[in-house]
Amino acid sequence: MGPKPKLTVIGAETADGPRPTGSPLYLESISAGFPSPADDYVTDFLDLQRLVVKNPAATFFLRVSGDSMSGAGINDGDLLVVDRSKPAGQGSVVIASLDGELTVKRLRKRGANLYLAPENPDYAEIDITEREDTMVWGVVTYVVHKL
Repeated sequence: MGPKPKLTVIGAETADGPRPTGSPLYLESISAGFPSPADDYVTDFLDLQRLVVKNPAATFFLRVSGDSMSGAGINDGDLLVVDRSKPAGQGSVVIASLDGELTVKRLRKRGANLYLAPENPDYAEIDITEREDTMVWGVVTYVVHKL
């Protein structure tokens, strides 16, 4: 039996001071096809807040309820990162207020009409062209969901 391997806790406090904020970010990317050898090189520490929030003053988070956007990979219980400073354009996934209730849908334009479109065929588009009670609150920039 050889010497016991040394265990290194990545991100633990070191003699040089406190550990960096965030989680370890490894140099190598992970293969989603054929397995590849993994390198054990930590290149940096990843702070998810800094990764997903570009404009903190204009960013908020919402939890999804329902399945109308399942075709876009947005599922019931997911956490959405929403940026109010990002302009909403054709095809953007947006948070909109309809009659005082929030919904997440894809913004579509056909001709002169604007629609909030679901990504699930069980739901109908909502024509918002002449509705006075509709307001886009922001653009969804990230979706966080549990596997």
